[in-house]
Amino acid sequence: MTTITQHAPVTPILPVSDRLGETQEYYFSSKLREIATLRAQGRDILNLGIGSPDLPPAPEVIAALTASAERPDAHGYQPYTGRPELREAFASWYRRFFDVELDPATELLPLMGSKEGIMHISMAFLNPGDEVLIPNPGYPTYRSATELAGGTVRTYDLSEDTGWLPDLDALSDQGLDGVKIMWINYPHMPTGAAAPPDFFPRLVDFARHHRILLVNDNPYAFILTDTVQSLLCIPGAKEVALELSSLSKAQNMAGWRVGVLAGAAPYLQTVLRFKSNMDSGMFLPVQQAATVALSLGQDWYDRLNATYRERRTIALQIMDALDCSYQRDQVGLFVWAKTPPGTDGYRTCDRALYDHDVFITPGGIFGSAGEDYVRISLCSSVEVLRQALVRLGGRTQVQTKSQEQ
Repeated sequence: MTTITQHAPVTPILPVSDRLGETQEYYFSSKLREIATLRAQGRDILNLGIGSPDLPPAPEVIAALTASAERPDAHGYQPYTGRPELREAFASWYRRFFDVELDPATELLPLMGSKEGIMHISMAFLNPGDEVLIPNPGYPTYRSATELAGGTVRTYDLSEDTGWLPDLDALSDQGLDGVKIMWINYPHMPTGAAAPPDFFPRLVDFARHHRILLVNDNPYAFILTDTVQSLLCIPGAKEVALELSSLSKAQNMAGWRVGVLAGAAPYLQTVLRFKSNMDSGMFLPVQQAATVALSLGQDWYDRLNATYRERRTIALQIMDALDCSYQRDQVGLFVWAKTPPGTDGYRTCDRALYDHDVFITPGGIFGSAGEDYVRISLCSSVEVLRQALVRLGGRTQVQTKSQEQ
């Protein structure tokens, strides 16, 4: 029999760094631990909260990874700027789908996921006290990366009434002399808003006028969208903008950690000065598999979106069962909906989890402007979504053409 020794709690000998400040553990990190505890207690929790694709990458991508990993020379350190063939693949991908020309040698920097890039950009360009415009609601990592880099968060509110777009005129009137970076994210997470055709040109003009570096975080470009967009397709955008893209969502490679930073060479060279001190290059088989993934044709994205379209139908029925209201023209990997009067996102999600064993995401974790909203991920099978629907008191409906329009 194994004896387990009980140890007294450890008292840290060092205080928390000032840099960590008020930055808390990422919401989903702590929530997944709670879900694991509930499951260990015997509860069958259905997780509809996190945008982690449950579908596999294309078979040829996995085959490329396997073939490369079997090579004896594939396991050493790799270039900090990524393999040339991967940068060439990203350049071709940008050219085919976004109509953007990029120099693969100087204007593309492969990353171990775009989340890494958010931190790298913040550390490379921010000095203590520099202000950063961050969307509310928006991806929480924009705030935490700013705080960890010593910057000052300055939120700009988004609302359903304005199509979840910033009021650039109102921002200009506030005075922006201290602002160095503005984070944008279209298609927008968590709201599913798409940028209208005239928005990116106005945004580039706004950034040029105020001498602000725009960064568009663009991982959802291919998910349930009618057209794919890049901020860099706007004339003059490279002077004031960077763009992050990722293979996590549209190529089902979230755990592989492959992304890219695109933009003008001087900006990328600055980021590389930080990045090259933080890692020793991406695993070669992953790079070679990513090169294959970037060569996939439109048929791959069409099949992927057919799956998500079917799932979205059930997710909207779940929102109906929760008496939530929503816009049907959302894009991206989630469904975003407003809770009924008299409640909010946190209470709605708590009832779903603790009373019905269904985890959905409260909109308040994305900022105060999201407190009356909830979000459902489309990264669960139709069968799981239907189980959740039944648990929450809804009934599976027959999909009609009008539901998808």
